[in-house]
Amino acid sequence: MSDLPLISILMPVRNAAPYLEACIESILGQTYSHWELLPVDDGSEDDSLALLERFAALDQRIRVNRHPGHRGIPAALRLAFSQSRGSLLTRMDADDCMVPQKLAQLCNLLQHNGPGHVATAPVAYFSDTVLGPGYLRYQNWLNDLMQTGRHYEDIYKECVLPSPCWMAFREDLLRCGAFVAATYPEDYDLCFRFYKAGYRIVAANEPLHFWRDHASRASRNEPQYANQSYFDLKLPYFLELDHAPDRPLVLWGAGKKGKQIAKRLAEKGISFHWVCDNPAKWGIRLFETELKDFRCVSEMVRPQLIIAVAAPDGQAEILRFLQQHTYRPGEDYFFFC
Repeated sequence: MSDLPLISILMPVRNAAPYLEACIESILGQTYSHWELLPVDDGSEDDSLALLERFAALDQRIRVNRHPGHRGIPAALRLAFSQSRGSLLTRMDADDCMVPQKLAQLCNLLQHNGPGHVATAPVAYFSDTVLGPGYLRYQNWLNDLMQTGRHYEDIYKECVLPSPCWMAFREDLLRCGAFVAATYPEDYDLCFRFYKAGYRIVAANEPLHFWRDHASRASRNEPQYANQSYFDLKLPYFLELDHAPDRPLVLWGAGKKGKQIAKRLAEKGISFHWVCDNPAKWGIRLFETELKDFRCVSEMVRPQLIIAVAAPDGQAEILRFLQQHTYRPGEDYFFFC
């Protein structure tokens, strides 16, 4: 046993009693047994803490911590991380379930590739009710990234790592700040820090995690996970990591999301061209910038484009235009939605 790396599983818990037993049973059923589970009860108002303590009394690998009040997921992760002892770390959501081979396969990926890598795997959403089409689209998009390795090319679209299905070396987490930040969405922020640190993402071929959707999940109810938070996170990272100030910056899209980005760019004093494909909007001036015909991009020298168009059909048309001009994803253009 001592020759195997210890895997620390960090698990924030808040009002998860209806799902907690199935979650922990899936961890107990792992084919890889050298793990420690560090659940942090974050001020639950149901029987979550009692359930955690019952499991901890039966298995010494489970060590429970608690916050007396609701302090949020980043604080729970910080507390769990401070108590962890493993050389490999992963996160688990208290309402989800692991495939029996999950820990073994993610561990093998890291052991094979070494430090500087983050292991992940495809996921499968499930629900006791009807699963919304948005979650299925996100699942399929994520799982496609696993097959193509395009994670960082699409990082400004959405979080490219499923928050409860990744594993990393302790020293790599420490090098990129681990869970010190209190930034929301915390999983997306960590993903950007992996990107900034230059870590490569390696993925298993088969789904290893069952991701539960339900009406009370945090991403549906906590204000920190609203669309506003995502834009507040994306743009500063783009300006730090990928924006080239010596190249023309173009914002494509004049809908709600395009206006949000335009406002933020204007507030930061960053010059940009603003284009769209709706002739009715050409010539309109907002945030001291005139909206123009998208075809003017063809006349620019080495532009960088932020695409703020969410409609799939619209994105497909824009992508065809970009490919015709041999623009490169992750360097010349970046989809922000």
